[in-house]
Amino acid sequence: MSRASQPLDRLWSRGSVSVRARVARTRSKSWQIAQCAIAGGVAYFIASQLLGHPTPFFAPIAAVVSLGTSYGQRLRRVAEVTLGVATGVLVADLLTMGIGTGWWQLMLIIALAMTAAFLLDGGQLFVTQAAVQSIVVSTLLPDPDQGLVRWTDALVGGAVALVAATVVPAAPLRRPREQAALVLDKVAALLRAAGEVMVDGEVEPALDLLADARATDTLIRELQLAADEGLAVVASSPFRVRHRPGVRRMAELVDPLDRALRSTRVMVRHVAVAAYHRRPIPTAYSGIATDLATAVDEVAAELRENRMAVAAQPALLAVGHATGQVERSDVLSAEVVLAQLRGIVADLLLLTGMDPLEASDALPPPPG
Repeated sequence: MSRASQPLDRLWSRGSVSVRARVARTRSKSWQIAQCAIAGGVAYFIASQLLGHPTPFFAPIAAVVSLGTSYGQRLRRVAEVTLGVATGVLVADLLTMGIGTGWWQLMLIIALAMTAAFLLDGGQLFVTQAAVQSIVVSTLLPDPDQGLVRWTDALVGGAVALVAATVVPAAPLRRPREQAALVLDKVAALLRAAGEVMVDGEVEPALDLLADARATDTLIRELQLAADEGLAVVASSPFRVRHRPGVRRMAELVDPLDRALRSTRVMVRHVAVAAYHRRPIPTAYSGIATDLATAVDEVAAELRENRMAVAAQPALLAVGHATGQVERSDVLSAEVVLAQLRGIVADLLLLTGMDPLEASDALPPPPG
């Protein structure tokens, strides 16, 4: 492989990871997309077929905008969008009936719609929707005879969204632990690869490993999003309240997982630096990295089963104990590698139920 092609290969690898992440994210949003589509259709059906409105424009709009593709603050969003749309439509219809349409009328309608929204103590979404819908009514649909009908359509869309918001699948509750397990899978893979580089000392595999480690930021971002989504689901759906303690426990693991992955990246960087400068790393450090990878696999398996990784604690403690028994190296990069391995163990012990002080005390002093 030529040196010129290596950066391109690494760039291609990162691009492939990014595409896979986007495809996975789209797949994870399939329920919200389907829910918005169904809610929009149901709102339109109710307004057109059951209420007999000829063009129920605002019913599907209110339903879709209220639901969105995020579970965060969904019930509040439903209330703000519904009231904002209803306020904007009502103000615009009443004023259009009295003063007609035109540029100066539009200025007055927007100002009054936003003022009404602020007086109702609305949030940013409430106020924005009031302004936008007042513009739509006064410019695109200036029909005074349809005022009450359009206002009712907005309420219909909001009511449909409110019902739909309480119906959520179990997938968002599983995603935090599944994503946490993926983060740990990556940590284990990096540890094993780093262990091989410590033994072989080859530069190109070390640089490839470093590029791979630096492309892991998306894993933590996806984990945080999954945790936030899970918390939003148990907060908004009365049917998922019983899952709240488990989801909260998993959300508390985001920080130690983030630190463990960061420590792994730092360790990989120093392994790569040692390989590049032909500085040897003790073989025992490679064995510790490999043993730690095996322990990380146990932690990941426990999280996939929705359990605190208590069963993996002995394996992690054994690795931590081993870090206090190995001989020290005169190479600074090698010593940093050992220190980072100890840090990873301490971070992972938090996933087994230990607090930070217990995890630090569980590790023996570094070898003298």
